[in-house]
Amino acid sequence: MLSRIADNLFWLHRYMERTDGLILTLRNTYILSFDIDLYGTHGYKFFLQAYTSADAAKMKQLESDIPGLLNYAICDSTNANSMKCLVSKARENSRGSQDKITKELWEQVNWMYHYLLHPDMTIRLQEPTTLNTIDFLQQQSLLYNGIVDSTMPRGLGWGFMNVGKFIERCLQTINLTDSYFSAIKYNVDGPEDLLYWRRLLLSLSGYELYLKTNRGSAHSRQILAQVITNPDFPRSVLYSLQRLEKYLNDITEENPQIEVAGLLKQFGRLRSQVEYIDVEMLNESNLKDLLHSLRVQTWEFSSTLSKIFFSY
Repeated sequence: MLSRIADNLFWLHRYMERTDGLILTLRNTYILSFDIDLYGTHGYKFFLQAYTSADAAKMKQLESDIPGLLNYAICDSTNANSMKCLVSKARENSRGSQDKITKELWEQVNWMYHYLLHPDMTIRLQEPTTLNTIDFLQQQSLLYNGIVDSTMPRGLGWGFMNVGKFIERCLQTINLTDSYFSAIKYNVDGPEDLLYWRRLLLSLSGYELYLKTNRGSAHSRQILAQVITNPDFPRSVLYSLQRLEKYLNDITEENPQIEVAGLLKQFGRLRSQVEYIDVEMLNESNLKDLLHSLRVQTWEFSSTLSKIFFSY
């Protein structure tokens, strides 16, 4: 496979994974923003920190302008991480590798692109059709994932797509978790109850699992255990790394380059650090460093992989 094609497939699925996380988090934040919040925030700050590059002044402005925030997050061309920009970049990557993807996949990405570019998109995000539009966008993102899973052949292209997907998912979980813990100064033994953590869990589709598997009031530590080290939670860091390891092995077996051994060691250090985290030993002084270290190591791994396989 040409490195250009591998690069296209890697970023196609990575951009669409980011799109999926963005619309899931935005939908739950929007719905819960109508509730009375004892913590004095509607949760949009956490969303903006995790899914945009807005500075503090821009965030403060958007938090008090919900129509403007929705437009900024979904269809603002000046926001490089808006849903429209992400899908546009995914479309460019899929268009450059149409001989390696299925017709159904291309048609879904292309359809989402044209829907988001519709002149009436800003109007659709205004009341009373706001939630219907957000719901529809989330359904289309889920449909994309279903189409990919049911139509794509399990070859080398599939491997590169999923490496991109799980790198992105890992980073999203770390960024969201860091946003919520930074707001409470990384105090893992604080008084925050389930109402505080509900937004994070819903943004990661983990609320029901948390209710079924956890008891007691030590919510902060239990949250960390689920979103970082739970191997059965599909959006945990450990689960993402386990799936990433599978697809990384698939692509490296077919590309036995001399640099691959170093890449695998780099990944092994990252996975081992996550796998052997003792949640009970985490505190204010080391949790921040841990999340920062995991983020940086994931970025560095992605950069090394790109240099080896994509030649940039």
